[in-house]
Amino acid sequence: MKKRLLCLLLALALPLGLCACGDEDNATTDTAAQTTPEPPPPPEPDPAETYVDSLTLAQQTGQLFFARCPDVGAADLAAQYDIGGYILFGRDFEGQTPESVRTAIASYQQAAATPMLIGVDEEGGTVTRVSSYSAFRAGRFQSPQALFATGGLDRITDDTAEKDALLLSLGINVNLAPVCDVSTNPADFIYARSFGQDAAATSEYIRTVIGQMQTDGMGMVLKHFPGYGSNADTHTGIAQDTRPIEQFREVDFLPFSAGIDAGAQAVLVCHNIVACMDDTLPASLSPAVHDILRDELGFDGVVMTDDLVMQAITDYTGDADAAVLAVQAGNDMLISSDFVTQYNAVLTAVEDGTIDADRIRESAVRVVRWKMQLGLIDA
Repeated sequence: MKKRLLCLLLALALPLGLCACGDEDNATTDTAAQTTPEPPPPPEPDPAETYVDSLTLAQQTGQLFFARCPDVGAADLAAQYDIGGYILFGRDFEGQTPESVRTAIASYQQAAATPMLIGVDEEGGTVTRVSSYSAFRAGRFQSPQALFATGGLDRITDDTAEKDALLLSLGINVNLAPVCDVSTNPADFIYARSFGQDAAATSEYIRTVIGQMQTDGMGMVLKHFPGYGSNADTHTGIAQDTRPIEQFREVDFLPFSAGIDAGAQAVLVCHNIVACMDDTLPASLSPAVHDILRDELGFDGVVMTDDLVMQAITDYTGDADAAVLAVQAGNDMLISSDFVTQYNAVLTAVEDGTIDADRIRESAVRVVRWKMQLGLIDA
């Protein structure tokens, strides 16, 4: 009897146990469903890429040029080609007033479909495109060496702020400075334009200047990568640099790395033939040199050539070929005193497949991103 009762109880409990297990499984499943993480939202579109994709191929190509501002018809040219930017030289300030320069620059900006970079070389010392004329400043901005001698880095900071304020008041948004070249020999061509001290001191100078320019909202350009050394003036001919790569890594690269780490937006590449990197092509036309800047120094901003009509380039190749080689090397902007010729050469090279259209888009995105950083285009 007891054995029969026990069997009956077990028979009744078994289904209940199965049901209990089933309920537990369902509960576990429900809990798992409730705790499954939501998939991440899609990344926000890159505003620079979105902007560039709204441009035609011809307009994207125009963004790759930092052209010398022409004597006449500058607004018309900007309207026709949607040029990335204009560089102003001494002739653009001679006989002018602050008001006349502001008016001229405003006309270029109004004509251009895409807001323009307006640049100038106002290094101080021997290179002063604006302050050479008393209508803009009572005296020329001093060289970095002279400033440091009289007031150290504090004087450098104050001078940079004053310089930025003057340029911005005129409508200039890029100063092609500071000079990163390490030179301690007064006999060097580049010495007077350099900080005149060793790599460590020059690096600290670069960090100081970049920091102030960022505070002021002024575009900056580190130059002349990979470091000028004691080479001859490339305005007047080809310069051969035979220094070993260790010299660059231990000395010349350091101020550039300091500027890049401080947030510099652009780097200008010189025309020296640097044998340890590329014994054939000028640095500005060399893919190998650009790979070092991108991969070894980690720079992801705008890379630009020095002026492509300097004699170091014209002795090497013609205007049209230089422009095509410069884009193929990896430059994002080409400084050009022969814009129409070089623009048409690049556009033709894209149309015939010599240059991939994606190569143009990549550089146009970097240029537009720079303009967004400067507040010229809404991000």
